[in-house]
Amino acid sequence: MSETIVVLDPMAPERADKLRALLPPGFVLTHGTARGDDHMKEIIAEAEYAIAGQVGVNAEVLKAAKKLKLLHKWGVGVDNLDTQTAKQLGIKVARTTGSNAVPVAEFTLGLMLSALRHISFGHAELKKGDWRGGRLPGDTFTLSGKTVGIVGFGAIGQNVAKLLKGFGCTILYSKRQPLSAAEEVELGAKHASLAELLAKSDVVSLHCPLTPETANMIDKSAFAAMKKTAVLINVARGGVVAENDLIEALRAKEIAGAAMDVFEIEPLPADSPLLGLDNLVVTPHLAAIASDNFAPTVKRMFDNIARVSRGEPVPERDSVV
Repeated sequence: MSETIVVLDPMAPERADKLRALLPPGFVLTHGTARGDDHMKEIIAEAEYAIAGQVGVNAEVLKAAKKLKLLHKWGVGVDNLDTQTAKQLGIKVARTTGSNAVPVAEFTLGLMLSALRHISFGHAELKKGDWRGGRLPGDTFTLSGKTVGIVGFGAIGQNVAKLLKGFGCTILYSKRQPLSAAEEVELGAKHASLAELLAKSDVVSLHCPLTPETANMIDKSAFAAMKKTAVLINVARGGVVAENDLIEALRAKEIAGAAMDVFEIEPLPADSPLLGLDNLVVTPHLAAIASDNFAPTVKRMFDNIARVSRGEPVPERDSVV
């Protein structure tokens, strides 16, 4: 008898078919067709396994699951999952640690270049028929030779550092537990306090998890500490940045610009003031999406699910609860 895997995020039929092509024997797959807790409660009710990407999975949704053995994050950040309730209900939680590191790191560099050179602004203006030329919303800066501060130095942050080597950048990083001296030499990075990193960096790039300690960490005081020519990049979680403070800093040109792939509320509301800022690049949580990374990540998730189905533990690197 087959067991059911449900993808809680809304998904186009074509993408679901790609997932089904990778299913191991003994499983069937269903998926969300709308957003909202009521829909998730309906589709999770009879599933043995659930996969969540960007949607939040709260206690109410988990309690509606009658057979759920494992909740699997598509990616690594589990701040949108109620892991405490899952543990209380005896539901395992897993993730694909490091699977998105290269796609997110490459996307980060794209945002850096776009924010520093106003690439997306020029694109949008030309699409509207306006040849802006030199009439940009601010000065443009090269990335080569600049100081880049990376906040959060796990798999993604370290891959960003590796890619920046080709640009001859000075790399500062902020991390609770500094790397060894040998690791720092290999990555060409130097540990710094957050205060030092903010003050010295031309680019501040966020790659930390959203926790009570990091919530609204980049706020009015952080922007005041940054260079006026600096840009902020956020591909971590929206809640790490106090968005109202960011809006004020960008309007006042307290920093030169920013690029955001993640937001406090997702999808980003159509009336968000963030959408009216010329010195802000916005993308709809795209950093982890890369077609050639799809199959390896999905196969790893399905392998973890198959392990649980056989009564085996999830590998330690992917196990959360």
